[in-house]
Amino acid sequence: MASSRIFLRVLAALASFGLAGTAAAETVTGQPVPWQMGLQAAASPVMADINSFHNLLLVIITVIVIFVLGLMIYVMVKFNRKANPTPSTFTHNTVLEVLWTVVPVLILVVIAVPSFKLLYNEGVVPEHDMTIKATGYSWSWGYAYLDDDDETDFEFDSYMLDEEDLGPGQPRLLATDTEIVVPVGKVVRLLLTSADVIHAWAVPALGVKRDAVPGRLNEAWFQVDRPGTYYGQCSELCGTNHSFMPIQVKAVSEAEYEAWLQTAREEYARSEGDDAVRVAAAR
Repeated sequence: MASSRIFLRVLAALASFGLAGTAAAETVTGQPVPWQMGLQAAASPVMADINSFHNLLLVIITVIVIFVLGLMIYVMVKFNRKANPTPSTFTHNTVLEVLWTVVPVLILVVIAVPSFKLLYNEGVVPEHDMTIKATGYSWSWGYAYLDDDDETDFEFDSYMLDEEDLGPGQPRLLATDTEIVVPVGKVVRLLLTSADVIHAWAVPALGVKRDAVPGRLNEAWFQVDRPGTYYGQCSELCGTNHSFMPIQVKAVSEAEYEAWLQTAREEYARSEGDDAVRVAAAR
């Protein structure tokens, strides 16, 4: 009984240690924090599922590691040459062979069910409220807000802010000069492509990570649960300035979004030659 209580206390301590980073991340919106151990705090339904699955795996692997370690120590102590000078001669044990076949299968089933569910929920875009097209350039992002017919309403480019241009609270290497603005609680369909090499659009707090491939249109989605600013980066090695392609998403109330939308349509009104200028600047 005493040994089982000690085992449970050790397991709880390890689990708490692994989840400490997630709790710490609650204090900062959408970016890493010093000494973070776990994933960023979830700000979308998909990321909440990812965090739950991660925590489940943490418990499973902790139990397995402790069990195997205990078994190895038991064997070394009980069956070393000094304690057991006359070794046993049996070659198999039917019960053990059945157990070490059935138990791993059951563990894999426990892992597989939430894994497949997560893959389905992340991969299938639900009925969406708006669509944004993100295009990767070497090395920046271009965003187009699309209307109901998937035609461009307005578009703009997003570049990383230099360190001397950072404002109060803006993180180095993550803040951008322009940001995606979305309403809280709305499903955003994200179309991804690239104008040159393979990039990847990734925002950890929103549970989104999808490649932007030249000549191909990939699809993803997210729904931000609470207002705030969420940061990400290109997650595909794309060239010299790969580490300078940040992503900034700002989630606001629907009223604030509608106000921003009107301003954005005027500010980012498309003019002839914009595409040529963008490609030339990227080069």
